[in-house]
Amino acid sequence: MAGRINDDDVKAVRDAVPIDAVVSEYLQLRNAGGGNLKGLCPFHDEKSPSFHVSPAKGLYHCFGCQEGGDTVDFIMKLDHLSFAETIERLASQAGITLRYEEGGYTPGRQQGERTRLVEAHKAAAQFYVDQLDGTEAEIARKFLAGRGFDQSAAQHFGVGYSPAGWDHLTRFLRGRGFSDQELVLSGLSQEGRRGPIDRFRGRLMWPIRDIAGEVVGFGARKLREDDNGPKYLNTPETPIYRKSQVLYGIDLAKKEIAKTSRAVVVEGYTDVMACHLSGVTTAIATCGTSFGEGHIKILRRLLMDHSGSEVVFTFDGDAAGQKAALRAFEDDQKFAAETSIAITPGGMDPCDLRLAQGDQAVADLVESRTPLFEFALRHVASRHNLDTTVGRAAALDEAAPIVARIKNSSIQHESAVQLAGMLGILDTQFVVRRVSQLARWARERGREGGRPDQGRPPRRGQAAPPEQTPSAPAPRGPALNLRSPARRVERELLKLALQRPDLVSPAFDAYGADEFTAPPYAVVRQCIEEAGGATAGAADQSYVPRVREAAPDDTVRALVTELAVEPLLTRRDPDEAYAGVQLATVRIAAVDARIADLEGAARRCEAQGDHAGSAAMLQELWVLQQYGKTLRERGAAAL
Repeated sequence: MAGRINDDDVKAVRDAVPIDAVVSEYLQLRNAGGGNLKGLCPFHDEKSPSFHVSPAKGLYHCFGCQEGGDTVDFIMKLDHLSFAETIERLASQAGITLRYEEGGYTPGRQQGERTRLVEAHKAAAQFYVDQLDGTEAEIARKFLAGRGFDQSAAQHFGVGYSPAGWDHLTRFLRGRGFSDQELVLSGLSQEGRRGPIDRFRGRLMWPIRDIAGEVVGFGARKLREDDNGPKYLNTPETPIYRKSQVLYGIDLAKKEIAKTSRAVVVEGYTDVMACHLSGVTTAIATCGTSFGEGHIKILRRLLMDHSGSEVVFTFDGDAAGQKAALRAFEDDQKFAAETSIAITPGGMDPCDLRLAQGDQAVADLVESRTPLFEFALRHVASRHNLDTTVGRAAALDEAAPIVARIKNSSIQHESAVQLAGMLGILDTQFVVRRVSQLARWARERGREGGRPDQGRPPRRGQAAPPEQTPSAPAPRGPALNLRSPARRVERELLKLALQRPDLVSPAFDAYGADEFTAPPYAVVRQCIEEAGGATAGAADQSYVPRVREAAPDDTVRALVTELAVEPLLTRRDPDEAYAGVQLATVRIAAVDARIADLEGAARRCEAQGDHAGSAAMLQELWVLQQYGKTLRERGAAAL
């Protein structure tokens, strides 16, 4: 049975790894104001960023899909890890040695499965690198040199060599404490007639890293004629490696992709190396599969999907390359970024181009790109006889929907004019109207298609409407709208109490839960009190985590996270005056509600002949009315 990680070590890990540093490994973050950051949510598809991160609070929350939590929650949900595996990974990054209770720590037994598999790959990567210097690996070094890669290039990309024997790596990893079951599960070994043997033998090895930089698989290139296997052999699907969700080189390219808002998609490992060494450091490649949905999601989070971002595909000019380009165009609408294509000359890939013409030729290739829709239009035009009326009409029928799909309306209009000229149609306006009509129909179908989805998860790019925000237990009767104007100030005050307790204390701590009209808000108010109140939180970094721990269930805990991350409703930095308005407004609403209750109760007493009771209520009513008047006149100063 796995030992329990020491609580003090867990706290040390949480404190040592900033949430923005962790999240930035997976997506691009930009300033959201108020000390917060925002980006495209990694948990659902969206066009505009609704995923907010609060470095000061160590929390994140998506206002589109309502996912939220702290650093540990983020890693657990995104990488599907257990709590222990997540703490182990973060501890490794922070250089913290964990202590395990209930019998101590036994390496190889108490780590989580994913952690063990990643550790095995890390050890294997170093093993392969070490083998590249050996006598047997001369064939591998010659291969690299023949493609223009020296020793420093191999080191930069972690390229290695797998010995030709049956079980060199398997025996090495056994010596490091890994079991046969773990080696087979990892894909590094496979079952032989007498036990596990190495999967990769006598090959040049490229480590495949995920976006966080961890080795999760390998790509292996055949070097000898007597190797009967495929030219390239990749790690099989494993618990940590899914080829549809990894991009080779993404760990090296991600920062430059985010910085330049451009990604260059090439076809192979050596092409990525050639591009990076030529200064095109945004190059990435798929790993033995076509570019698809999972790869698009990775790039979209880095590109932030704004209109100025771009994805450039490089393909050979042969038939297979053209087919791949058209397949990429089918996914064009899944990007908000513009998509382009760069056709390599003479059927050369970027690696061959660098060898033949040098680094500058590779950089020039990317700059010579053409919008992908233009390439698609030319392909359509080439398949029809444009010398005949029938041929031109057929080409227009096929090409007009392509132009109608262009996201930028101005480019769409210019492309329609260009299409008319390309097809030889003299009536340019006819083509423009045809394209506009198709685009309008597509928009209308999109709007109509959204109606049956009510009650389902939001579509890509669509934020959940406020009244459907699952921040509170489902009440009986009409849905509770936590963002209604009547409750907006209560929400803002709670946000201040969590984000800037120094501005609302000590006055906030005197407020009762009954001053919050929405039951979920009253529960959050109670959680704040149990965590020591806003006064204690003003000088305590563990304040918000304590409030979250005080939550009675996950629903309330999610609401606390949401309120702690959600931007305040002021464009300027909040100050005491702003906080005072929220404090006074919530108190005035509570006083008005009490006045209404007393007026009704006093009338009922009079009707029942209870004059003494009515008089007492009228006295309290007069006091409250005077207090309400003073609050309206003096604001927070009257609290």
